[in-house]
Amino acid sequence: MVPAVVTAVLMLAVGGLVAAEVISALLGRPLRVVPYDRMLAWASSTPWRSPQALGAATLLTALGLLLILLALIPGRPGTVPVRTGDPDLIVGVRRRGFTGALAHAADRVPGVERSRVRLAGRTARVTARTTLRDASGLPEAVRQAVRARIEELSPVHDHPVTVRLRGR
Repeated sequence: MVPAVVTAVLMLAVGGLVAAEVISALLGRPLRVVPYDRMLAWASSTPWRSPQALGAATLLTALGLLLILLALIPGRPGTVPVRTGDPDLIVGVRRRGFTGALAHAADRVPGVERSRVRLAGRTARVTARTTLRDASGLPEAVRQAVRARIEELSPVHDHPVTVRLRGR
């Protein structure tokens, strides 16, 4: 998404600049922000086999191939596939809803003041905040509660759980 936004902003800027140059030239008062007279002179006097022309073509080709490659790489899915009672039916739960359910399970563990869950790939990373001085055994209790909630939700893929405990 970031490369697409950057490309769109650059294309918008170039398009706006070209439009401003064309409109101002049609009105008889060219802006000449871009020194296109020099660019035209360079382009008309430079052979295609020159190192500058080949370098520019290579750079633009590499940039285009990079953008195509970035477009082919799949992004982060918006949903987590979970099983239902019907073996032929799988539904998608939004990532935010899935992590919210896991955080709620972690919050219900005695000693946990507040928790947050993030999905990193397929790993559920739990950050739990506690006010207990002796929190031994608490990370494992949180892990078990979150694992139990994951099993209740029955996602298609396994989600290992890591717990990080933070004290006040």
